[in-house]
Amino acid sequence: MTHSPLPLIAILRGITPAEVRAHVRVLIDAGITQIEIPTNSPDWLGSVQLALQEADGHAEVGAGTVLDIADVDRLADSGARLMVTPNTDPQVIAHARSRGLDIAAGFATASEAFAALAAGAQRLKLFPAAQFGPAYVRALKAVLPADVPLYAVGGIGTENLAAFLQAGCAGAGLGGELYRPGQDPATTARHADAFVAALRSANA
Repeated sequence: MTHSPLPLIAILRGITPAEVRAHVRVLIDAGITQIEIPTNSPDWLGSVQLALQEADGHAEVGAGTVLDIADVDRLADSGARLMVTPNTDPQVIAHARSRGLDIAAGFATASEAFAALAAGAQRLKLFPAAQFGPAYVRALKAVLPADVPLYAVGGIGTENLAAFLQAGCAGAGLGGELYRPGQDPATTARHADAFVAALRSANA
């Protein structure tokens, strides 16, 4: 990609291989070019491989809810580069870094954040962000390295995205507010357009 991607990660939890291409296409068309397929989705690896084909280099595709080294290797071997975790497991993060993955590590506390960074994570994912709120982000940002992107994930909608960005988040992961299992691509497209508009409005 020749331009900087929007700091939004689409989380397609529960998507199936039969559905994934159409949803990846509408996300890319909307401008969302970071796409995560959680490992607790049906045949997640098959969906990642199809998403990579559909993206054809125009999006960073990967897996979320990556919990063990075996899944790190499956992901890296697929050619995907994005890995998102729900937790801070230093061994998993360090192995993913050794395989060249772009890691957004899930954390809740400052101690977990620093452990993830020490293990090699390049990004941090505060989860569940909506339960902590923007004030918690501001407090964390006072101690976290300024150059580490912090993403808010969990309960982020178009109505609260701006508040998290203003508190210091670099971006957000979009879950059920963007995609729910079984929804049609047109709904995903509509939600994606709304999030991109909210992001641009917040940055205006």
